[in-house]
Amino acid sequence: MLKKIIVTLTLFSIPVSAQNDTLKTILRDVVISANRTETPYYTIASSVSVITAEEISRKNYYSIVDLLREIPGLSIVQQGGPGKLSNVFMRGANSNHTLVLLDGIEMNDPSSPNNAFDFSSLSIYDIDRIEIVRGPQSTLYGSDAIAGVVNIYSKTGKSSRHYNLQTEGGSNNFFRAGLSTSGQLGLVDYFFAFNRLAGDGISASNSKYGNSEKDGFLISNFSAGIGFNLHESGKIDLLYKFNKHNSDLDQSEKLGDDPNFNYRTEEKILKIGYSLNSFNEKWEKQFSASVIRRYSNAFDGFDNLHPLQYSDSYNRSERIKLGWQNNFRFLENHLISIGIEAEKEKANTSYISESMWGPYSSIFPEKSVTTTGIYFQDQVNLFNTLFASIGLRIDKHQRFGNQTTYRFAPAYYIEEIGMKLKFTYGTGFKAPSLYYLYDPMFGNPDLKPEKSRGLDLGFEKYFNNDRIVVGITYFDLLIDNLFGFDSNFRTINIARASSKGFEFNFELRNSGDFSAAANYTFTETRDLFEGSQDFNKQLLRRPKHQLSVNLNYRLNEKFNLNSTFRYSGQRDDKDFSGFLSRRITMPDYFLVNLAASYRITDFLIITGKLENLLDKEYEEVLYYGTPGRTFYLGLNFNL
Repeated sequence: MLKKIIVTLTLFSIPVSAQNDTLKTILRDVVISANRTETPYYTIASSVSVITAEEISRKNYYSIVDLLREIPGLSIVQQGGPGKLSNVFMRGANSNHTLVLLDGIEMNDPSSPNNAFDFSSLSIYDIDRIEIVRGPQSTLYGSDAIAGVVNIYSKTGKSSRHYNLQTEGGSNNFFRAGLSTSGQLGLVDYFFAFNRLAGDGISASNSKYGNSEKDGFLISNFSAGIGFNLHESGKIDLLYKFNKHNSDLDQSEKLGDDPNFNYRTEEKILKIGYSLNSFNEKWEKQFSASVIRRYSNAFDGFDNLHPLQYSDSYNRSERIKLGWQNNFRFLENHLISIGIEAEKEKANTSYISESMWGPYSSIFPEKSVTTTGIYFQDQVNLFNTLFASIGLRIDKHQRFGNQTTYRFAPAYYIEEIGMKLKFTYGTGFKAPSLYYLYDPMFGNPDLKPEKSRGLDLGFEKYFNNDRIVVGITYFDLLIDNLFGFDSNFRTINIARASSKGFEFNFELRNSGDFSAAANYTFTETRDLFEGSQDFNKQLLRRPKHQLSVNLNYRLNEKFNLNSTFRYSGQRDDKDFSGFLSRRITMPDYFLVNLAASYRITDFLIITGKLENLLDKEYEEVLYYGTPGRTFYLGLNFNL
C-alpha cells in the first residue's frame, strides 16, 4: 500500500477542493526552513522548533545559546560561561554536523579544523526568528547538515517608523546596550541595529578548583538591512553585518588560570538577494550572493603561572556563495523547487608556540575548494490531508567528486481527531574541511565525505482548537565514514557512530494570560568504531536525559512573568591532563531561571531576570566554570 501511495505522489496531480474553514483556522504557523519555501506547519513531516521574537522578548535572554538550550534534541556546551566557545550537539551528533544559517548565509567556519560554528559572538538583539529542523537536511542544504539545520532570520524594516533603545546591567559587571531603528521610505524599507555587551565574566577554569582570575568579554555587533520593493519587477534585499568579539581564556586543565590568554575575532558578512514572482505568482525566482570573511587570533604570552608557555595563532577564512532557486506552482497541488548553489571557501592559519618541550610551529598555507550543488523537491498535497516532500540533490566537490542525497517526508493530517502522523527518511553528508584535506602534517587530500542516514517517526495531537499540542517523535541517526586518525596522525575515514532516542513535547498556547511549554529528550549514542577505546560507549558531552519547562503568566497588560526549569542528566567527558586520558562522568543538574517585565508607560518597559536561582554548581565541560546565581535589570524604550 505504501508503494502505491509513493507512486501516486510522484507521478500524478490530483485536483482537490479548497480547504474548509476549520482547517484554515488550525496550525497557521508558517515554517520556511523545512522545505526552503513558506510552508504551513501542519503539512510538515520534519521535526521543527520555532523561536519567535515575542518568545525572545519574554525570556529576556541576551545570548542565543540560552534560547537553544530549551529546544528538544539539542545539547549545548559552553567552555567557561558567557562569551566563551559555545557549540551545539543536535541529536547526539558532533557539533560540526549542524549547519548554521544566518539569513541564508552559511556560518560554519572554513578555518576551523572541523568546520564547526561558535555561537558565542552571535547577537540576539537583531533576531526576528529562529527555526531548528532536526534530522539530515543535505538534500536542500548540502554539506554540514548531517544532523540538522539552525536557521536564523534577522529583523527587517516595517511600514511604520520605529526606534528602540535597550540597556541592561547585572552581576559580574555585566552591561549591554542596543540601539535600533526601522521603517519605510517610499519603496525602501530599512533596519539598522547596534549592540554591545561586556562583563568581567567568571573564571573560565572552574573556580571550585582554586582558579580565581575572572575572564571577561566584549562583544560588538552591527547590522544593516535595506530592501527595495520594485513591485512587478521584484524586490532587492541588501544585508551587512559586522561582529567583533574579544574574550579572555584559560587553559583546559584543572588548574587552568591564565592571566594573559586572549582570543579575538572579527567577522564581516555581505549579502544581496533578488526575488521575483511571474505568471500570476506561479513562478517564483530567488537569487542570492553572499560573502563572509572571518579573522581570529588567540595569543598567550609568558606569565608567572606559565613561565615556559607561549602561543600565537591566527585564522583567516572566506566563503563566497551563489544561489538560484525556482519555485513552480503550475501543477495543481504540487510545489516544485529546483535550485543550484555554488560556493568557494578558502582559509589559511598559523600557529607558533613555546613550551618545556621546545618551540613548535604549524603553518597552513592558503587553500580553497569549490562545491556546486543542484537540488529538486516536490511538495505534494492530496485532499489537504496527505502531504509529502520528495527531494534529491547532487553535489560536486572539487576533491572527492559527486555526492547524492535524498529525502522523503510524508505527513498525514487527520482533521476529525486533530492528529498529524509524520515520517521522514533522509541522507546527509559533510565534506572534509580544508584543514583535514590540506594540512601539511595531518591532512589527507583523498578523504571522502562523512555520511548520515536518519529517520523520524512520530505524531502530534491537537486539543481544544489547537490550544494544546502533544507530540512524540522517535529518531534514529547513523553516521558513517567519520574522520579519525591513523598511527601517523593522518586524517582518514575510519569511525562510525549512532544516535537513537525520542523527543516528547507539550505546549499550551493561545489560552489567555497563561501559556506553557515542556519537552523531554532521551538520547542513546554509541561509538561504533571498534578500534576506539570508547567502543560501544556513550559519546562524550551528550546527556541521555534532558528536560525543559517554560511557564509564562501575564498578570495584566503591564506585568509579565516568565520562568524556566531545565534539567540535564549525567554526561561523560575526558580528562587529558595525565599521560593517558581517563573517562569521567559529570553529575546531573537542575536550573531555574526567572524573567519579568513591567510596562511603566506606552514607550518604557523595565525588565529583570534571575538566572540559576538555586545557585547550582555544575559543569558542562570538564574543568570549565559556569555562572552561579546572577541578577540583571534593564530598560527598554520603544518609540
